[in-house]
Amino acid sequence: MQRLIPLFCLLSVGLLSFRPITPGVVNTSADPVKLSWESLRDVTFKKKWYAEESVYMLYPTFGQSVQKLSGKPVELTGYVLPVDLESNVYVLSAFPFSACFFCGGAGPESAVSLKFKKPGRKFKTDERRTFRGTLKLNADNIYELNYILADAEMLDTQ
Repeated sequence: MQRLIPLFCLLSVGLLSFRPITPGVVNTSADPVKLSWESLRDVTFKKKWYAEESVYMLYPTFGQSVQKLSGKPVELTGYVLPVDLESNVYVLSAFPFSACFFCGGAGPESAVSLKFKKPGRKFKTDERRTFRGTLKLNADNIYELNYILADAEMLDTQ
């Protein structure tokens, strides 16, 4: 049942709307871009009907600055939220669990799916960590978050 709560919250975000803000400067070198959560807000959403789930959901349109980061190495610091410990599924959030996207306290641009390079390490809810990986933008797979950090590796060891 607890694993269904985040899925239900993801499906119910079709009722929400958000406005973009002007993001920061984009690094074009081979060094990872140190992302801020503010820069990920360069996205707008419109309601779109998804027949396979019989629900309206928010369809993202990524701004130019975020599009330039697609496929690039980035670093991002946030709060780790376990989604499924057995499958090593985690989300990095701009906010702790009590105010995160899944609980309705923030928008979809405030959560990034972590796809680990080497899965296995277990994280506790609300651990504040920095990760490096490749930023992927997702507009079409409704079962995945809009932002994905592929080949993610933890940088800090606290």
